[in-house]
Amino acid sequence: MTDFAGLLAAADGQAATALTPVTKAGLDGWLGAQSERVRVSVAAQDFKAAADSVVILPGDGAADWSVAVGVAEAAQLGPWALAAAAARLPAGRYALSGDLGQAGLGWCLAQHRFGRYRRLEPKGARVLTTTSLGAISAAASEAEAVALVRDLIDTPASDLGPAELAKAVIDALGPLAEVRVITGEALIDQNFPAIHAVGRAASQAPRLIEAVWGDAAHPVVAIIGKGITFDSGGLNIKPGSGMALMKKDMGGAAHALALAKLVIQANLRVRLHLIIPAAENAISGNAMRPGDIIATRAGKTVEITNTDAEGRLVLCDAIALAAEKNPALILDFATLTGAARVALGPHLPALFANDDALASELIAAGAAVGDPAWRLPLWAPYDDMLKSSLADMVNSADGGFAGAITAALFLEKFVPAGVPWAHFDTFAWNNAARPGRPKGGEALGLRASWALLRSRFG
Repeated sequence: MTDFAGLLAAADGQAATALTPVTKAGLDGWLGAQSERVRVSVAAQDFKAAADSVVILPGDGAADWSVAVGVAEAAQLGPWALAAAAARLPAGRYALSGDLGQAGLGWCLAQHRFGRYRRLEPKGARVLTTTSLGAISAAASEAEAVALVRDLIDTPASDLGPAELAKAVIDALGPLAEVRVITGEALIDQNFPAIHAVGRAASQAPRLIEAVWGDAAHPVVAIIGKGITFDSGGLNIKPGSGMALMKKDMGGAAHALALAKLVIQANLRVRLHLIIPAAENAISGNAMRPGDIIATRAGKTVEITNTDAEGRLVLCDAIALAAEKNPALILDFATLTGAARVALGPHLPALFANDDALASELIAAGAAVGDPAWRLPLWAPYDDMLKSSLADMVNSADGGFAGAITAALFLEKFVPAGVPWAHFDTFAWNNAARPGRPKGGEALGLRASWALLRSRFG
């Protein structure tokens, strides 16, 4: 993985090219303080200080030059303010004029490339020096977490099944946390019947991946991630277009793992409980069928009305496990419904919570770090849509109404009363490239959750 720590450095007086953020509102004032040569160069390059624009400025000597970057707000740089500059500028050292703010994240991530499957031409590092010493390590660690999410999601299912996902958890946390993996038929023996039902048809056995870290005297924080490594839809098979991105259906697991790693690295005062139910929703002779009634760890029975609503089934066993440790907080991440994407589009994850204070904190934290979410309601009257005449509930309501809400209501049935719980229904994908955010896997909701945990338990 990219050495993010090497891309940001404390200003130390060594030679570096000056880099100055400029806003549209401040452009005229900034130009007034520049030489005639600089003003002519700015005009020739039609630099208007629009966000993500970059202009090269001549210096006094033949080899002297500097950089101005258009930003939306100079007083507090956002996470992506310098990402375009980091991608376009040649290798070298750059000295930032002003406070780094949150811009270290985008500076780092703009230089990260996923090269597992193609040979990438090496491109030298662009190192940014800054006097904002406290922001350097935070930006590097968050960039590493986001890159972990992206790289896991971008890996195809042929190379990232339940076994490889378990290995990724062991590799990331194994030296620090106690990791347990329950595989195949052992899921039945240890009472994870819903995870087993979803994954039993695949050639690679399903798994329950669990990691525990921290002082047992500290409050338990459960972090859960949906780990469906590929989703064919099961017997309610998806069309080809619907399967095209289904390698990303383990995006929730990637978020959960990255957040757990941040918690451990920061030594937060929590007892961390990471839970990832991992399975492939495949088709074979023993695949889960519409009309089947399956058991769950919580003792509730579920009538299967749609085998393509499998994510909530693996999550309900995971939530039931989390509940057994009397958690102070449960956070779950899942690429759960297309309905959330229809409602909010690709950039904005849907947030559900059974606790108003928790929801407000998460929304505020996301706004503060440039990782927004939008709260949707746990609308109790829609519980009727999940009623079954044969079992305790169905896994998918009839028709296309309120799909994201009914999925969240299904999960809520497994959350103990009085335990604060938040659920991110996240797309985990960039459908088009933006500065610092290439097309492909993406962390949406991760940094908001990290900001909340850091605030509460740091």
